[in-house]
Amino acid sequence: MSSEVSADCVTVVQGLQDAATGALTYVLWDTSTRAAAVIDPVLEYEPRSSSTGSACVEAITHLLDQHRLELRWILETHIHADHLSGAARLRALRGGEVCIGSGVRAVRRRWNDIFPEDGLDQDIAFDRLLDDGAELELGTRQIRVAHTPGHTPSCATYLIDDIAFVGDALFTPEEGTGRCDFPGGSARLLFSSIRKIFELPAGTRLFSAHAYGDSEGGAVNWSSTVAEQRRRNIHIRDGVTEDEFVQMRSARDRTLVPPALMWAAVQVNLRGGRLPNADANGVSYLRVPVNVKLGAVT
Repeated sequence: MSSEVSADCVTVVQGLQDAATGALTYVLWDTSTRAAAVIDPVLEYEPRSSSTGSACVEAITHLLDQHRLELRWILETHIHADHLSGAARLRALRGGEVCIGSGVRAVRRRWNDIFPEDGLDQDIAFDRLLDDGAELELGTRQIRVAHTPGHTPSCATYLIDDIAFVGDALFTPEEGTGRCDFPGGSARLLFSSIRKIFELPAGTRLFSAHAYGDSEGGAVNWSSTVAEQRRRNIHIRDGVTEDEFVQMRSARDRTLVPPALMWAAVQVNLRGGRLPNADANGVSYLRVPVNVKLGAVT
């Protein structure tokens, strides 16, 4: 499923939604130079057979080839806990630099007691760690980086022209905001980050890392605007105070279970989308800790 939105010389394409997790991948490029970026590529993973799939990566490479694009950047909005990253596989096929917000170092530290040997040093796992305010050249355009922690310490928003890719900070107005109970998460930080996003011009189009149809299989909303979010987001519209948001988010998070693929996703995504190194028999293994609760990772 795909959709396309143009803004001056930049075209944004919704390339694929992962049916199993609802994760969204975005491709954008500068039409004058054909320099391209991909945001949040997915590597499919089927836990029962413990097998990976490349449908999303193949769709991206087809799109790159179709429009004769040069892939410059592969951008992660954060360390995802519900799906595996396709960044490493995409990089191997089409090049580009894999980047994430520099807050990923804090995520690595918090998971280190659980997976002490599974994560590479973050300066090695990713080509670039992006500080708040960093800029990346995309042809004649600049992608601006804004740290927006709260869902995780690694969360970053990528802005180009009148478009912002906000990761899991904000969903559609009907779906609210991302959870804050992952290691290093903070509802107060998320409130502050979202208010920073709300300071963007009212017409700025916001693209989330997840979107879902209604319970009856209705159409998926690919984007919203700052004005729409401020007016009717069910969790954090204008008029909701910080304390009200923190109380709501904390109570809601206590009812949530960990994502089904969390243990696999964290191991792979802290490595920039690389599978763990193979054992002597040539097989890579994912580890699942026993009797470790999410809240124990501090």
